[in-house]
Amino acid sequence: MSSVMKAEKQAKVAKVEYTREEQDKATDTLITARVRLLIRHPFFGNMATRLKLVEANNWCSTLATDGRTFYYNTGFVNKLTAQEAEFGFAHEVLHNVFDHMGRRNDRDPQLSNIAADYAVNQILVDEKIGTVPKFIKIFQDNKYRGWSYEQIYEDVEKKAIKIDMKTLGELLDEHLDGEGDGDGSGDDDGDQEGGGRPKLTEEEKKAIRDEIKEAMISAMQNTEAGRMPAGLARYISEFTEPKMDWRELLRMNIQSILKSNFTFSRPNRKSQHSGAVLPGMTNDETVDVSVAIDMSGSISDDMANDFISEVKGIMDEYKDFTLDLWCFDTKVYNYAKFTGDTADEIMDYKVMGGGGTDFEANWEFMKDEGIEPKKFIMFTDGYPCGSWGDEDYCDTLFIVHGNNSIKSPFGQTAYYTK
Repeated sequence: MSSVMKAEKQAKVAKVEYTREEQDKATDTLITARVRLLIRHPFFGNMATRLKLVEANNWCSTLATDGRTFYYNTGFVNKLTAQEAEFGFAHEVLHNVFDHMGRRNDRDPQLSNIAADYAVNQILVDEKIGTVPKFIKIFQDNKYRGWSYEQIYEDVEKKAIKIDMKTLGELLDEHLDGEGDGDGSGDDDGDQEGGGRPKLTEEEKKAIRDEIKEAMISAMQNTEAGRMPAGLARYISEFTEPKMDWRELLRMNIQSILKSNFTFSRPNRKSQHSGAVLPGMTNDETVDVSVAIDMSGSISDDMANDFISEVKGIMDEYKDFTLDLWCFDTKVYNYAKFTGDTADEIMDYKVMGGGGTDFEANWEFMKDEGIEPKKFIMFTDGYPCGSWGDEDYCDTLFIVHGNNSIKSPFGQTAYYTK
């Protein structure tokens, strides 16, 4: 964070000295809110209780969290009722659960914060968790019910070109990226010990994400069925359940299309010592695979080349194969066909594209070109403009980059990691 940005953030915080009575009142409000959450919404209450309360009047004008600590401004909290403080606590909990800062990547920070607030506020309003603070106009729109943070961001980004987003609402809290002005220890205690905005190392950020994941599992186990938002439960289950590595799943999908049969022309050598001639196994080793790479903008050339390299490595294991390879955004680009004889040319393939995203273009292309693969594999960010494609045309594996909460409506889904 630049020194200019730090100065701007600090300038927004009024330098106010609070009395012990005012400080105690804020603490009591927050403790009451956590107890209410434990009773009414156990998952949120358990997640809120693990956060250390830290008064941070010198840099925080509202509320904030780094995943371990609940930072607050005394004056702001004293404007809240206990029910409104419940909403505020649950708001911070969801930012941690959804890892909104970790998912920001290279998105615009301000628009990303707005999209994240829209996402969590909608859930809290729908589930009637606490009460929306009356003295602040939060970012909330029923239009975004059921939308992911990434989908909301795309819509917010389009809006921002036409209107001033400040007219639609205010952020309920400050969103921390760990690049503050603290000492880097991750243990700054705001005004209590004179600390500043928390500064975290990459190791600390990873450790906090792991702690949150463990806390989520524990909180779910301590929450009765039916007392947790269904959508949130699905997200957490998918997030916490171990997922098969995409390379392993890719290999399994390609191996699965090999057809096997028995033949006496290739006897089973293991049975020859018994005097009986048993049929041996034959494999149809002509592997027929089509691969499409979504080059609509969020996937880098390095990622695409990593994926191509992995496909080539698997294909090299077979004597004969047919690989149809292309890139796409709203249409198909640079179609190439490779076989066992031209396998060495696969790594010379040039990726291209960069427009919108139309998954259906792939199925239209295959049908027009008479391509009927035994397995179709798409490498994508998981955000089609329309449908995901033709479910009935061929077996499909989607390898999704960037968001482990996205699941394809048909076929299989794996998640890309470097």
